[in-house]
Amino acid sequence: MEQPSSSPAARAVEGVPNESLGALFVRFLRFGLLAWGGPVAQIAMIREQLVDRERWISRERFHRVLAVYQALPGPEAHELCVYFGMLARGRSGANVAGLGFMLPGFALMLLLSWSYVRFGVDSPLWRGAMLGCQGAVAALIVRAVVRLGQHALSTRRLGVIAVAAAASQFAGANGIVVLAAAGVAHAAWRRARGGGDPIGLALLVWLPAPLVANAVVVAPSIMTLFGSGLRAGLLTFGGAYTAIPFLRSDAVITGRWMTDAQFLDGLALSSVLPAPFIIFSTFVGYLGGGMVGAVVVTAGVFLPAFAFTLVGHDQLERIVETPSTHDFLDGVTAGVVGIIAVTAWSVGRGTLTSPLAVVIFVGALAALFRFRAPSTVAWVMGGAALIGVAARAT
Repeated sequence: MEQPSSSPAARAVEGVPNESLGALFVRFLRFGLLAWGGPVAQIAMIREQLVDRERWISRERFHRVLAVYQALPGPEAHELCVYFGMLARGRSGANVAGLGFMLPGFALMLLLSWSYVRFGVDSPLWRGAMLGCQGAVAALIVRAVVRLGQHALSTRRLGVIAVAAAASQFAGANGIVVLAAAGVAHAAWRRARGGGDPIGLALLVWLPAPLVANAVVVAPSIMTLFGSGLRAGLLTFGGAYTAIPFLRSDAVITGRWMTDAQFLDGLALSSVLPAPFIIFSTFVGYLGGGMVGAVVVTAGVFLPAFAFTLVGHDQLERIVETPSTHDFLDGVTAGVVGIIAVTAWSVGRGTLTSPLAVVIFVGALAALFRFRAPSTVAWVMGGAALIGVAARAT
C-alpha cells in the first residue's frame, strides 16, 4: 500500500483535497455529528463521501485499509478518520480528524453522565426508562455474540477455543490472559502436524488463565482508570462490544466503583448517541473519577486507534498479513466470543428478573435480528425506555 502522505504531489495524485487543519476538523466533526447507527453505517458514510464522491483514494485501496483496521483492535470508523486525516495533513491531520469525529459523542456522553449523577438516579421516570433499557441492552449483547460468532468461529478448532475461553471466564480467570492463551493455542494448533488435539487445545486455553488473578482496586486512581481504558482499547477485537467484559470487570467486579445496573445504564445511553459504541467508556470513567476520570478512560480507549496509524499503517499492514499473525488474531477473536458469551449470561441473570424484563428482552432481540436499518438500535432502546416508564407509572 502507498505510504500516507500530505505532500501536494501526493494529494494531487490521490485526489486528497488541500484543506487547512480547521477545515479538516470541521469536515470530520460533521461526520461525528451524523455517526448514528453503529460501525457499519459510520463506515458506509465515510466511504460514500470520501471514496465514492470525492475519490480521495480508490475503492480497492479503501477495502485494503479497512481490512487492516478490522484485524486490529479499536473502532474501525474512528481509525478510518485518523487514516484519512493522515493522508490530508500528516500526523497533525490525523489527530485533528480523529478528535473531530469522536468529539460530538464524547461531549454528549459527558453531559449525560453529569446529568445521570446530578439528576437521574433519584428520578422515577429516569429509573423506569433505564430499567426498560436494561433488557434491551442484554439483547444487544446476545446479538453481538451471535454475529461475532458467525464470522469468528469458522472452524471446529475455533469453536473449541471459544468454549474453553468461556469455561475459563466462568472459573474467574483474567480475561487478558485468556485471550493471549487463545491466540497462542490457535497458532500452535495450526502448526501441529495432523491438525492438533482439541482436548489439549482446550486445556492450553483454560489452564494458565486462572493462575493470574484480577487485581482488586479499592478506589480507582487516575492511572488505574487510564489503564482500564487502555486495556479495553487494545482488546476491542471484532467490534466495541468486545470491550464490555473488560470494562465491566474493572468497574463492577474488581474495582466496584459502579454497580451492574449503572454499567448497563451506560451501555443504554451509548447505544442512542451519534458515536462509536465504545463511547460508553466515558460514562464508566465519569462514575469512577468524575470529569477527569471520564477524560482519562476515554483517552486510554481511543489511544490505540490513533497510534496504529500514527506509528505506521503500512508496517502494521505487513504484520497483519503474515499467516502467523492471522492465526493468533483468529484465536484471540474466538476467545473474545467465549468471554462475551459469559458476559451476556451474567448480564441476563442479573437483568431478566421479572416477566416485563423478559418480554422486553425477547421483543428487543427479535427486532434487532429482524431489522438491519442503522436506526434500529436507537428505536429499540427508545421503545424499551417508554415501556419501562409506562410500567413504572402504573
